[in-house]
Amino acid sequence: MSENCNQNCAECSLNCAQRKNTRTDFLEKPHKLSKIKKVIGIVSGKGGVGKSLVTAMLATAMNRRGHHSAVLDADVTGPSIPKVFGITDKARGNESGLYPVKSRKGIDIMSINLLLENDTDPIIWRGPIIANVVKQFWTDVIWRDVDFMFIDMPPGTGDVPLTVFQSIAVDGIIIVTSPQELVSMIVSKAVNMAEMMNIPIIGLVENMSYFKCPDNGKEYKIFGDSHIEEITQKHDIKLLAKLPIDPKIAEACDKGDIESLDGDWFDETAKILEGMLKRN
Repeated sequence: MSENCNQNCAECSLNCAQRKNTRTDFLEKPHKLSKIKKVIGIVSGKGGVGKSLVTAMLATAMNRRGHHSAVLDADVTGPSIPKVFGITDKARGNESGLYPVKSRKGIDIMSINLLLENDTDPIIWRGPIIANVVKQFWTDVIWRDVDFMFIDMPPGTGDVPLTVFQSIAVDGIIIVTSPQELVSMIVSKAVNMAEMMNIPIIGLVENMSYFKCPDNGKEYKIFGDSHIEEITQKHDIKLLAKLPIDPKIAEACDKGDIESLDGDWFDETAKILEGMLKRN
């Protein structure tokens, strides 16, 4: 413990022996009408690695396997989940609370863009206000009979990830990364934060791992050689999937038709998540 310790573990980055368990100190209960079995956070140390894509694909994969999926879009300043699912309806509520909007296949979704009059209206708020909005998505939204809630978090280790980890009973996180060498350091930051907050790490997903040429069938590493195996060995965590650079994926996102995208990239991850559900 530092000689200058003020006993405020929530704002401290040191992992000392006297550190208090801030998760139990600050946990918020979901809405009294909500029922959520498992909460999975999708995180990244930097932006632009496809975190929202992975979130949408995981929610879709579990929905196809007969589980009721939900997505809480915690990336308030850069919400993309409604676009990926092709949602244009606005969220509605009553005296009981706010209700998520359902996708075409029945996935429950809540995002700031479902509350704005125009999708292009910017969110010019300071961090604590944004973090409080995310907390309200947990406490004020009625999430009915959800098997898996996936939280699409903004990149980094700032206010929103800290609020989610402290306020919501997260059962585990999946870290999304890309092949560049500098990502090793960034992933380490995300791993270290999760360990400090006592959040289990389910595994890593590498996006933009390779491009498979349709003309000759060869795989090309557009962003250079992958360092994912080194990262998984260093931190003793599982590699869940390697996603290709595929025009079909980009097209599905642009059209808001992610639920119709075919692919078996997350079959093994789905089995791991189902195992978590059975152990409940």
